[in-house]
Amino acid sequence: MELKKKQILYGATALVVLLIAVGAIAWQLWTSVDDEKTATTAPKQVWTCAMHPQIKMDKPGKCPLCGMNLIPLKPAVKEKSPNGKDSSVSLSAEAIALAHIQTTKVSRQQPVKEIQLYGTVAPDERLSQSQTAHLAGRIEKLAVSFTGESVQQGQTIATLYSPELLAAQQELLEAVRMQAEKPALLNAAREKLRLWKLTDSQIEEMEQNGKPSPYIDVKATTSGVVTDKKVNPGDYVGQGSVLFDVANLSKVWILLEAYETDLPFLHTGDRISYTLQALPGKSFEGRISFISPVADAATRTVSVRVEAANPRGDLKPGMYVDASVKAMLHRQAEKQSPIVVPRSAILWTGRRSIVYVRQPNTKIPTFALRQVELGESLGDAYIILSGLREGEEIATNGTFVIDASAQLEGKRSMMENEE
Repeated sequence: MELKKKQILYGATALVVLLIAVGAIAWQLWTSVDDEKTATTAPKQVWTCAMHPQIKMDKPGKCPLCGMNLIPLKPAVKEKSPNGKDSSVSLSAEAIALAHIQTTKVSRQQPVKEIQLYGTVAPDERLSQSQTAHLAGRIEKLAVSFTGESVQQGQTIATLYSPELLAAQQELLEAVRMQAEKPALLNAAREKLRLWKLTDSQIEEMEQNGKPSPYIDVKATTSGVVTDKKVNPGDYVGQGSVLFDVANLSKVWILLEAYETDLPFLHTGDRISYTLQALPGKSFEGRISFISPVADAATRTVSVRVEAANPRGDLKPGMYVDASVKAMLHRQAEKQSPIVVPRSAILWTGRRSIVYVRQPNTKIPTFALRQVELGESLGDAYIILSGLREGEEIATNGTFVIDASAQLEGKRSMMENEE
């Protein structure tokens, strides 16, 4: 009897153990199937570098490029802009405030560019003359002794000893004595002296003295300032030799250098304002009178000329000039003004230029990348040839923050081509 009870007890125990084992196996199978479903549906975590978004790893660690700790990549939400290509970046109001992101609406404007030009004061070449010796001889005396000295028209600037003049005076005196018989001879002798730039008063004085002299005074043919003294007393000079260079500084030139990129904005007659470091607090205005048709091969600049009156001599040749002109780009062929956007809205990626356009009708501020074609630079703005429409809203400040958010979310950014 006792043996039978023990057999029944062992049988019940074995049955309980079997049921527990079957339950455990069933639970294991159930959990493994559920894990497989979870592994299939849950997205795989990707780790990236904040400085190098192109790095993507399946586990945390260090960036192989810079050594920074990798951060988990936020799963990208596949939103598309109306063109079906550019993915959008959504930022909360707090993020926009912290990043100082600002936007502005695209508008058409008359393109005006403030161009800075630099140059110097120079003498007016049309008012500069060379004082020459009109006959050969020796410099006996100089009335002008240094560069920078002022001379007046008709003033004696040098005394010249000339054997040729002595012979010509003897011919003149002989012609005077034979005036009654050969009047043409006297006229020929006088004309010979006039060709040497002797004045009628000098010739008359020679006739009255009755004695030939080898000395002759050289008179200034213009008023101005001696810019170059080329001779000294005792020097022998030939006919046509330059004694002095004299510049009339009552009018001067402002010679400015313009870069090639500024030439579309500069035109003859444009008003220009300029200042001089030597005259602080004073501002001058003028108009562009000439733009050189030839560029300097060394500096890649073009000379721009402004004519200025200088009655008191304040503008001295060689002074440094800082000028500016608010130039307007002439677009007569276009019926309407071009689209102009601030320079801060543009991101450059080598050959591409992009902006971030705010998407309309979105509860959360959303921006989409847009490639644009740039026109002329206006200094702090750019003309847009294509890629934007009037009335669209673009980011003008904080564009790098928007682009960085796109990179961290794995979306197309300025670092990735459209392909």
